[in-house]
Amino acid sequence: MFRTTSTSRHAAHSRRPLTRLATAGLATHVFFELAAGVGMPLASVLGPVPAAGLWAACTKAVRQAAGTRPASSDAAFATLNGAGLAAVIAHLTSWPRQRTPIGLPWLRDCEGLGPELMRFYNPILYVSGIAALAAILQENRSAPRHVPLLCLGLVPVIAAAQHREHRRLMKVAREHPRWWNRRLQHNGQLPTQ
Repeated sequence: MFRTTSTSRHAAHSRRPLTRLATAGLATHVFFELAAGVGMPLASVLGPVPAAGLWAACTKAVRQAAGTRPASSDAAFATLNGAGLAAVIAHLTSWPRQRTPIGLPWLRDCEGLGPELMRFYNPILYVSGIAALAAILQENRSAPRHVPLLCLGLVPVIAAAQHREHRRLMKVAREHPRWWNRRLQHNGQLPTQ
């Protein structure tokens, strides 16, 4: 009996590994921003601790659900993966960038992180985006194919939201300097493309 239970748990936790990787990549991306001193999404509205708590709780819930929910949940995971891919594309298209030797966009700066952190930040974005795309193609097969494609329409909306949140975070950093917004405290302008 123990062996069957253990096997069942292993099978459940091995479900949707790419969706789980994409979710972990998105969490790594936002927590990297917080640790680097530029805040994270929703920190300008909720504060850093509640925003981090919300991101951690949502990440845990999605990773757990991705490992246990049946195929009938594929549409929800296709939507999440599509939105995650849209967020990565929004970053790679709306912040200062250059091209790699193979033609991929490579951020020079993003959300006030500075060029010195881009060697870490870009791979985090790419792992998250590639995992989301692979999950859409491999794991969310029972979902209608148009679902993740519709999510790509969110790219300009997400890009605008990123810039709006960055402006709010810079204002908070000037008015209430703390450890979590230290990179933004003296940065008075958005980077140009």
